Amino acid sequence: MTLSCIAVDDEPLALGLVCAFIQKTPFLHLTGRYSSAVEALQGLLTGPPVHVIFLDIQMPDLTGLELARVLERSNRGTNITRIVFTTAFDQFALDGFRVDALDYLLKPFNYEEFLRAASKARQYFDLVQRTEVAPAVPLLTPPVEPVEDYLFLKVEYQLVRIDYNDILYIEGLKDYVKVYRQSDPDKPILSLISLKSLEEKLPISQFMRVHRSFIVALNSIHAFTKNSVQIGSAVIPVSEQYKDVFGQFISRWL
Repeated sequence: MTLSCIAVDDEPLALGLVCAFIQKTPFLHLTGRYSSAVEALQGLLTGPPVHVIFLDIQMPDLTGLELARVLERSNRGTNITRIVFTTAFDQFALDGFRVDALDYLLKPFNYEEFLRAASKARQYFDLVQRTEVAPAVPLLTPPVEPVEDYLFLKVEYQLVRIDYNDILYIEGLKDYVKVYRQSDPDKPILSLISLKSLEEKLPISQFMRVHRSFIVALNSIHAFTKNSVQIGSAVIPVSEQYKDVFGQFISRWL
């Protein structure tokens, strides 16, 4: 299936790059480009249906987050539209999750990273087609279950299936990771993959990087402070680099 897309960014170079990436991707079709969120809103409310919006966050007059909330309230009724945020500021990641963004690209990003987000959009709409989701779904409603709720990791000479719901936390050790699981917390799985590469494979709605050496499963957190996370008997530090995003996440309970 071909997905119709628009790109919104007030920086001409960034806008041009996203448009070029869209046109380079066979299953995407660029139907509009806008240098402001206000222009994009007008086009969305009066133009043809759009599957995916590649949307910058920091823009004058109307930010990308504000546009997402306006579209959610407007309830365009017959169209399923998903947003991929593009921004140079990682502190907006949690806000992106809260408005149900499909993905979040941190500038500067390359085509491989863009293609990963675009492929996630294609998987989503393929699933919508296969499950015959009714078209009358409000914009940015809670997503259906992901296409996959597991991944395979290379462990010694075989690929081992790891269910997302079984993961407690992940520790990075140079070129390896240790995956700690609910099913066997005393025997972590050791796999030859970098923490960054594994982070890119995990759903952003379920996992958060809190330290250069740790990723935690959000549903497995038992207790926390502003500087640490407790999962079972493990106390995991939250480093300065990730405190802003983590602080926004925990602010709802403080």
